Amino acid sequence: MKKKELDPKNQLDKDLEARGLSQFAPYLMNRIMHRYNQSLQTAMAEQGLSTSKMRTLAALAANGKLTVNELTVMAVSEQSTMSRTLDQLELDGFIVRTASQKDSRVKVVELTRAGRKIYQKIWPEMQAAEEALFAKLSQKQRDDFVDTLTQVLLNIRQHDF
Repeated sequence: MKKKELDPKNQLDKDLEARGLSQFAPYLMNRIMHRYNQSLQTAMAEQGLSTSKMRTLAALAANGKLTVNELTVMAVSEQSTMSRTLDQLELDGFIVRTASQKDSRVKVVELTRAGRKIYQKIWPEMQAAEEALFAKLSQKQRDDFVDTLTQVLLNIRQHDF
């Protein structure tokens, strides 16, 4: 019986080996965001929040009223996940959904007082987690990094917001 010959590494394998995931920006961004979200798990759980709920509250706090479609983009969510998240936030009394004055088929979402209050409780934890990301960077490095991320987002975005 002949030994099966191993296929030589193809070019994709060689490229990955040479570059490594540590030099692949999307991989690094995902690891960073996963770590950031993990650092907030305890604080979110204490407030009865998930990552999806936290992002939704943050998007509404930063932008005011948003349509469900806008909120899905701003909170980085799939439509089905956003729908369930909004149902839960509404049951908790943190948001209200109303028909748009421009188009009654479109729902507009906004924070309630309770929603703003719960967001204000989690915001210091979010800020502390962000500060940990930049702990050993100068203000200029931080500003440059945020500017770069903003430009990258502008390069790939599909919406005007």
